[in-house]
Amino acid sequence: MIAVLKHELKNYFHSLTAYLFCAFLLVFVGIGAMMYNIRSAVANFELVLAFVCIGMVVIVPVLTMRVLSEEKKQKTDQLLYSLPLKGTQIIWGKYFSLLVIFMIPMCIVSLYPLVFAQYGEVYLLTSYGSLLAFFMMGAALIAIGTFISSLTENQGFAAGIAIPALLLNYYSVSLAKHVSATAFGSLAALCVGVLLIALVVRHMTQNGKLAYGIGIAGVLALAAAYITDSSRYEGLLAKIMSQVSLFERFYTFVNGVFDVTSIVFYVTVIIFFLFLSV
Repeated sequence: MIAVLKHELKNYFHSLTAYLFCAFLLVFVGIGAMMYNIRSAVANFELVLAFVCIGMVVIVPVLTMRVLSEEKKQKTDQLLYSLPLKGTQIIWGKYFSLLVIFMIPMCIVSLYPLVFAQYGEVYLLTSYGSLLAFFMMGAALIAIGTFISSLTENQGFAAGIAIPALLLNYYSVSLAKHVSATAFGSLAALCVGVLLIALVVRHMTQNGKLAYGIGIAGVLALAAAYITDSSRYEGLLAKIMSQVSLFERFYTFVNGVFDVTSIVFYVTVIIFFLFLSV
């Protein structure tokens, strides 16, 4: 795994990808700090991180788009499989290389609250609690981007899928207010979700029977639960959309609450999507 980590870091820093990611993240933070902390004279650095969230929707897919798709395109994934490494070690090695790149600008950003504290009263506990949550949220977004990159050989297509997916997650709470609250509407949306999962399984495993089995079993299970008690589906879709938002959980830290359940949620997302990548 260490060998994969070193190899990936060398590749990233021999291209523009790592430099562009770090530069754009620092630019977003700089703009936010100028808007909130300097021009508006607000002591809450966590508001800057909340501003940067929309930028993460774009720059994370740019960072992760080639991590696995380029290997498949160049057929170098066959070379990786021939090495005395397990698939898990390969994926974690690549993932940790992305985390190292993410940590570089985050180390610089972590100095901002200390600098601002020299000129005013900055809430350091809230600021650094939000920085930890922001890092965990970014790590979860990177895991999602890694999984999406594993689905295709085209890195542009990988970014093209990841950006809308993360954008949907970013606006999921706002969209939840406009989706159908009826039981049947929630059932229909969940059935579509199950069928999409079945398509992804079909693409990943090339096993049609497994995909059809998952799709049919999932739809039948949802229908049976709906027939048994349809009231449990009322407002369920909106609730799910609110609960799965990575960004909404981060805003809890921005509001001054250190939510351990959100940290656990981020770790779960990371493990789940890296498992799918493997």
